[in-house]
Amino acid sequence: MPLADAVRPRVVGRGRHDRLVSHSVMSPGVDALLEQARAGVRRLTPHQAVEAIRAGALLIDTRAERQRAEQGELPGAIVIERAVLEWRLDPASTWRIPEATRYDREVVVVCREGYSSSLAVAGLRALGLRHATDIIGGVQAWREAGLPISDRPADVRE
Repeated sequence: MPLADAVRPRVVGRGRHDRLVSHSVMSPGVDALLEQARAGVRRLTPHQAVEAIRAGALLIDTRAERQRAEQGELPGAIVIERAVLEWRLDPASTWRIPEATRYDREVVVVCREGYSSSLAVAGLRALGLRHATDIIGGVQAWREAGLPISDRPADVRE
């Protein structure tokens, strides 16, 4: 079900005195939302992400400061809060980061476990960043794969 069809008006009363009172939500659920967000996206394993980064992809970390403190920083990652991600990565945005120069640049988004990053990628793709993707399993999978964690301060962009 398309997300736009999930909200339907609810009518209370009978006959000519019927009135619109509120909207009832007929949500397909978060799992369906996630499935829809991932449709058509070639998600990367942590090792594939490393190769993409070596080839010039931007690595964007959307984890909160507390999560980064617990799990560690990813070498070469640019940290952008999820709330401003689209503004920072849209090449046409006044508030973009300097690295966001073209819509065909590969962008690899990472979060803690690979769920919110998939939703973020859907937003980036809607903007025209057709090569946006994320890491299957997030930083947790990165660590389990034995990939490096940095002890350097994060490159946080506000």
